[in-house]
Amino acid sequence: MISNRLKGCIYGATAAATYGMNPLFTLPLYADGMDTGSVLFFRYLLAVVILGVMIRWRGRDFRLKRREVLPLAALGILMALSSLTLFLSYNYMAAGIASTMLFVYPIMVALLMAVFFREKVTLLTVTCIALALLGIGMLYEGEGGETLNAAGVALVMASALAYAIYMVWVNRPSLQEIPTVKLTFYTLLSGLAIFCVQVDFGRAITVPEHGYLWLNIAALAILPTAVSFVSTTKAVQYIGATPTAILGALEPLTAVFFGVMLFGEPMTTRILGGIVLIVLSVTLIIAGGRIGSYLVRFRKLFPKLPRRMRGRSR
Repeated sequence: MISNRLKGCIYGATAAATYGMNPLFTLPLYADGMDTGSVLFFRYLLAVVILGVMIRWRGRDFRLKRREVLPLAALGILMALSSLTLFLSYNYMAAGIASTMLFVYPIMVALLMAVFFREKVTLLTVTCIALALLGIGMLYEGEGGETLNAAGVALVMASALAYAIYMVWVNRPSLQEIPTVKLTFYTLLSGLAIFCVQVDFGRAITVPEHGYLWLNIAALAILPTAVSFVSTTKAVQYIGATPTAILGALEPLTAVFFGVMLFGEPMTTRILGGIVLIVLSVTLIIAGGRIGSYLVRFRKLFPKLPRRMRGRSR
């Protein structure tokens, strides 16, 4: 029987790994001439259709209580702002650097939970955040000590803050009665309304010049959107916002994986060290408070010899 904690960790890892695929599917669309608003419009539109089909297939209805409408609309605005600012940052810096910098959001989540909900910031949480940040820093090796574009940095920070607020808010009591798929459906539908305005209700929209790139749009809607957002909500419900955020260290790890496997980027000792630190931080979060008991069990495998036996062994 899988525990709720393990379920939450699996969902959190899935959410992070799939969200890290954003640059993989987005950059070819930019190179083909699509603008940010159009990419996000199609991304959210297809994701809404997919989730809507899932709701009907499960025999669920689309009804909402009046008190649920405003919180869902707010979640949609937060997610849309996070997506928009992150995708805009790709125009000012390398997508890998943007994805790496985005990982400041676990710190923001921990601070928000501590300040507004009096969640205790444990030594384990601080240690995991520190290990993950150090590992992420090792994944990015600066080129010639160049300074990053200020506009790009500001956009990524705004994206991280909006995402952090979303993760904290999505587990509020007023939203816990809504099925996860329906919650994600209305969140994306609210975000879609923003992108409809951005593309001037279709009058300013751009489409891929090459037909095969529609596969990129479909993949963008399914993996980093529908799958990732549903998994994020599930993870937060099972293990809370802070552990889910720390599991987000797998996002830049995903970018490194695809860079090495698909684009032939080198696997250096520095990158390998960063991966080890990230995996360690994620492992500590999954183990949680059971680390002490594990260490006690391990110590019991090597019992101390009686004093007389130790004397003889010398």
